[in-house]
Amino acid sequence: MKKILVLTVKPFAKAAVDGIKKIVGDAGYEFALLEKYETQDQMLAAVKDANALIIRSDKITKEVMDAAPNLEIVVRAGAGYDNVDLAAATEKGIVVMNTPGQNANAVAELVIGMMIYKVRNFFNGKPGTELKGKTLGLHAFGNVAQEVARIAKGIGMEIYAFDPFLTDEQISSKGVTPMHSVDELYSKSQFVSLHIPAVKETIQSINYDLLSKMPANGVLVNAARKEVIHEDNMVRFMTEHEDFSYLSDIAPDNKAVFEEKFDGRYYFSPKKMGAQTAEANINAGLAAANQIKNFFKNGDTKFKVN
Repeated sequence: MKKILVLTVKPFAKAAVDGIKKIVGDAGYEFALLEKYETQDQMLAAVKDANALIIRSDKITKEVMDAAPNLEIVVRAGAGYDNVDLAAATEKGIVVMNTPGQNANAVAELVIGMMIYKVRNFFNGKPGTELKGKTLGLHAFGNVAQEVARIAKGIGMEIYAFDPFLTDEQISSKGVTPMHSVDELYSKSQFVSLHIPAVKETIQSINYDLLSKMPANGVLVNAARKEVIHEDNMVRFMTEHEDFSYLSDIAPDNKAVFEEKFDGRYYFSPKKMGAQTAEANINAGLAAANQIKNFFKNGDTKFKVN
């Protein structure tokens, strides 16, 4: 009997766990759960006889895979999967999947929420501005960015997007104006929202030169990964441009510098909050369970990322 282990230091909602358990049981597989584990040894002991893992932000390294000789598939309940060693998984013949789109609305609402929070001066009682009529650039146009566009259109923003993997028609079909270079996107956008992964080509790619393309009073919103920001360049740019603000769903490594120098011009959530809604939590967990079931039953690898 296949054993599916839910391995989450940050637990799923109870409804998600109950739903996963039902999907696994109805498919004829064994369900196992390890939540809030405190040591690597606990993790390694739990995976030793698992055929499948459902994880969240848990780090699945080569060491973990070595400890799990029966492991066939790992599903990251969420969009990002940089916490899984893809090279090691591929070498061992382990399929790695994510669950794209399941937390897209949750992340999008956070992006818009941070923007409103900023333009209304963090609700400090002082007059602010409105998002209506402002320009918004979406750097990449996947599931989350498309949800951001949907909400921003309702607010009345003018929306641009750059994504080299999509055609102009695919972007414009969502009511968004396609841009043909990153420079063009940034030069037209008072607000830029990042939706790029942290890969070799994008790490530290948001740098001084790119930020310099933005109009006055620019705001950068990062619900992606902190690694895509060139943090030293960001500090330099904000030092030289006192009208610029940075909002992020994860604090940079040099957070102390922002606290010292840039009061009122930044916001960092206390931990990564994009997918932290009950709905996203449940949706991603159930999607992960169904993907594992379909992989074992039908060989379905639709959302494979390695």
